[in-house]
Amino acid sequence: MTSHPETPPILELRSIRAAYGAIEVLHGIDLTLRRGQVLALLGPNGAGKTTTVRVASGLMRPTSGSLSVAGRDVTGVSASSLARVGLRLVPEGRGVFPNLTVRENLSMATFAGPTLDEVEAKSYARFPRLAERRRQLAGTLSGGEQQMLALAGGLAADPIVLILDELSMGLAPMVVGELYEQVAAIAQDGVSVLVVEQFARTVLSVADWTVLLAHGTVQAAGPTIEFDDEVLANAYLGSS
Repeated sequence: MTSHPETPPILELRSIRAAYGAIEVLHGIDLTLRRGQVLALLGPNGAGKTTTVRVASGLMRPTSGSLSVAGRDVTGVSASSLARVGLRLVPEGRGVFPNLTVRENLSMATFAGPTLDEVEAKSYARFPRLAERRRQLAGTLSGGEQQMLALAGGLAADPIVLILDELSMGLAPMVVGELYEQVAAIAQDGVSVLVVEQFARTVLSVADWTVLLAHGTVQAAGPTIEFDDEVLANAYLGSS
């Protein structure tokens, strides 16, 4: 589901430049995410995807350019403040507490306001497998189940934007397909989703809009339907 173009973007990066010390890694990134949209941010290793996520989630301040949420300039605002206004990041590497049970992990999401009963009800309705594992240590779950738990935690406080960093990493294709079905359902519920992936095919089936990064710049951006094998090869392999 994609909102009308005249409505303010729910998340927007304009002319973002970012650096680690003296080394600039983003060279004027533009990215627009609209309400209820799934945006795929793709690119090979070293393209600048992780740095873009860090800027978008408030973990890193850009050296220039602006970040806005729902039309409000939030450049330089902390990640915790952005989380309170509804921007949630599910980081690469699952983002769960391995030595806590599923239920205890979900209880960590109650800091944002909902009760544990509310968080559990919502999480188990979307991911019934978690209900079966509620007393199990998160570290003993399968990779797919850990990613479900991370997603459930990210959704617990009804975010307006969900940023997913390398959702498919290390998972079997069947599990990845199941997770992306949930991503599509999340967007249908009105949550805007920014998905960062190295492997394009895993996300293109659910993405409305796609942005291709390479060498810290946007190589192509547009409706996902326009991204054929040649466009992807140009970005990933540097074909002419």
